[in-house]
Amino acid sequence: MGCEKVLVLTFLVAAAAHASAYSMQMQPLMASSADNKVSLSVYYESLCPYCANFMVNHLLKIFQTDLINIVNLRLIPWGNTQIQSNDTWICQHGVDECQLDVIEACAINSWPRVETHFKFIYCVERLHLMDKHTQWQSCYGANNLDQTPVNNCYNNGHGFQLEMAYADETAKLNPRHRFVPWVVVNNVPLQEDFENFIGYICRAYRGNKVPKACAR
Repeated sequence: MGCEKVLVLTFLVAAAAHASAYSMQMQPLMASSADNKVSLSVYYESLCPYCANFMVNHLLKIFQTDLINIVNLRLIPWGNTQIQSNDTWICQHGVDECQLDVIEACAINSWPRVETHFKFIYCVERLHLMDKHTQWQSCYGANNLDQTPVNNCYNNGHGFQLEMAYADETAKLNPRHRFVPWVVVNNVPLQEDFENFIGYICRAYRGNKVPKACAR
């Protein structure tokens, strides 16, 4: 189903922690009214295998079709992480996950254009599925991205602040998430049916420019 709420290792957030190339084929982004766009939010953890599988083998489809033209995609890398009273995080898949959650939060912040930060996150998650997540830094070069803004975000503490905001947002989900990936379309959680998110997007769209992907 997904990564359940089981906690393992800790990550001291107060301390600053000092792939194979894969080119995503994307459809060109066309102009669309923001008012008509469908909100698609994905609450996940960077090293959850179910999350990685969803991003690499399912979520990618919105970029390979014209669906991205009607979707406002948000990625929220926090999931089942817990904050302890001594300012440590407990991450479900260990210390590496805590670090990569911050890195991916920084990527989203540093490259606001969804096509750009998704390419990087997709690369990291694909490496994870290949048991090579420790090679995540190769995703900068594989996608011709400058790592400087992400490094600065990570090292100056801004990434920690971003994660605190994601933690707060995740905690306020109603109903609360029971596993990750937790996929929400226009504020409606898809629960166990998250892999069928495209159908929910198409049914939720109220605009005039119906994408070809919804006519199939």
